Amino acid sequence: MMDTYILAIESSCDETSMAVVKNGCEVIALSITTQMDTHAKYGGVVPEIASRMHTEAITFVLEDCLEKAQMKLEDMDAIAVTYAPGLTGSLMVGVESAKILALMYHKPLIAVNHLIGHIYANNLENNMEYPLLALIVSGGHTELLVMEDDYKFKRLGETMDDAIGEAYDKVARVVGLPYPGGPNIEKLARMGSHTYFLPKPVMDDTYNFSYSGLKSAVINLVHNETQRGNDIRKEDLARTFQDIAIDELVRKVDKAFKNTGIKRLVIAGGVSANQYLKSEMSKLCQKYDAELLIPRMLYCTDNAAMIGAAAYPKYLRKEFSSYNLEVSSSADIV
Repeated sequence: MMDTYILAIESSCDETSMAVVKNGCEVIALSITTQMDTHAKYGGVVPEIASRMHTEAITFVLEDCLEKAQMKLEDMDAIAVTYAPGLTGSLMVGVESAKILALMYHKPLIAVNHLIGHIYANNLENNMEYPLLALIVSGGHTELLVMEDDYKFKRLGETMDDAIGEAYDKVARVVGLPYPGGPNIEKLARMGSHTYFLPKPVMDDTYNFSYSGLKSAVINLVHNETQRGNDIRKEDLARTFQDIAIDELVRKVDKAFKNTGIKRLVIAGGVSANQYLKSEMSKLCQKYDAELLIPRMLYCTDNAAMIGAAAYPKYLRKEFSSYNLEVSSSADIV
């Protein structure tokens, strides 16, 4: 079979990225420009600034990617792009760029869901075998899925309120840590002890997640201690929060292993970079003699290589999009 080269574009939030991916699993080139330092000044991503910076960066990123690959646009078999979910303005920059390239060079256009991209990031260094459990943990999503085959998803559970990444960021802001909050909370937690009392999420029998109560409890605790004139032991609070937040994930995945009999788990999304999460899930997988797949750091966060990986099965099935493709700030996998 002939090799397939896909130029992939990712611009859903605050990274402008392009990649050339061969056969859905080999990264020929990857270029990423981040806006993190700019948004850190505001304590979070500012959508209007993000879309403008994508517009400024997109041509440079394309040139850099093709130069790294030592290839031309004529060499590509398809153009893939993230169309959802994400910031509307940011997505539009990527999608409109993909349409122009596909039209100019007569290439098929492939629309990819950002969350599915995170799952398929695991195919860049491993070979996902089915069935498997997929845990998506990011700033906007917490979902537990069963994948029976390529693009065959069954949702077991999802967040009922805040996503785990969102909870990390808000807790970080409350204790005075800079954006992005997740990595800074994790770093602080390594130096602390589980000494504060925080409520655990509802211990129900579903696979759903809830982080709103935990986040609110941290906010209230910090407010009350400040009102009393007491110092907050930030390291201990970070450790207590992280222990409870990650335990909720472990508990639900444990239930899924037990009830489904599946012996394979992939973890996807930005929070999959968390070392404590990796450690706890590794222990759980050992308990069930299950295989654990987590991308290396480069592919955990937003990048275009994962979009190229997720586009490959759609390319093989000729699931192409028209030039009327529109973006969506929210889009379900299932």
